Amino acid sequence: MGACKSGSSDGCRTDAAADAPAVPVRVKHLETSFFKVKTPADAQQFMAANPAFSRYYLQRQPGSEQQLATSLTQLATNDALQQLGNETRAAFPDSAALKRDLGEMFRRVHHYFPDFNAPPAATYVSGFLSKDIYVNDSLLVLSLDWFMGPKASKRPDLPQYMLRRYTPAGLMPLLAQNVSSKYNKHELTANTMLDAMVHSGKALYFASLMLPCTPDSLLMGYTSREMVGLEANEPRVWGHFLEKNLLYSTTPFLLQKYVGERPNVPEIDKTCPGRVGQWVGLQIVRKYVATHPDVSLARLMAEKNAQRILNESHYRPKNQ
Repeated sequence: MGACKSGSSDGCRTDAAADAPAVPVRVKHLETSFFKVKTPADAQQFMAANPAFSRYYLQRQPGSEQQLATSLTQLATNDALQQLGNETRAAFPDSAALKRDLGEMFRRVHHYFPDFNAPPAATYVSGFLSKDIYVNDSLLVLSLDWFMGPKASKRPDLPQYMLRRYTPAGLMPLLAQNVSSKYNKHELTANTMLDAMVHSGKALYFASLMLPCTPDSLLMGYTSREMVGLEANEPRVWGHFLEKNLLYSTTPFLLQKYVGERPNVPEIDKTCPGRVGQWVGLQIVRKYVATHPDVSLARLMAEKNAQRILNESHYRPKNQ
């Protein structure tokens, strides 16, 4: 399993899957045929030509086809969405690069999980009306308009601190975390702060191995300044969780404060970024892996007991 912070001189983490064989990747650009839809009959044809996409992503149901065909037609012929489609093409001009990025990530997933089969991939422009990323064993959909970044004429209706993650460079980190959910086991009855922190930490750790040259700032969606502040104050951040007895809290409001989306966590410090509990979870998981180099990624992801991971990590950040 890859080491945590040690890596090569180019800033990449150690990559245990560097020589993993390639896996075939198919990418279909559905926005091209979608924007050719002019009538409900065209929309029906578009859905029939892409059955998995229609079933899973558009959630086509028997009996609702006519209604869906009408709304798809309205979308495809909408001027603002067509402009967004043109901007998306400009933001992601190199489909070979996207295919290469997916291939690099999927061959690493396959290295660690040999039963993994890369799902057929599709790009799309949803007008933010459907998910940014949808992935299951049969299909991967990337709604590229979500990821165009600050130059787009229209952006998802999200606060600025969340929009930072929705850029071309943010696409693969979010996808890797999505893919991790297939392997990231979690006790359904485990609902403490520690459970949420370690579960998120495992997802981020998985993503860090699949994208060994992606910095933590991009994995987390933090600024470089926020990362430097967190790393310098790690003992203080951990001390806050201990002093306030937060690890075993099951109060949803508190979990949201420390693990969920939020611009910052003033309870720790006004400069402390939101989702700090996820970042601490990643540090716990990294310490656990460093202490147990024989534990495979598959075993780590299958471990449901967050308390065991914390205990056996001996995670105790100390002031420098």
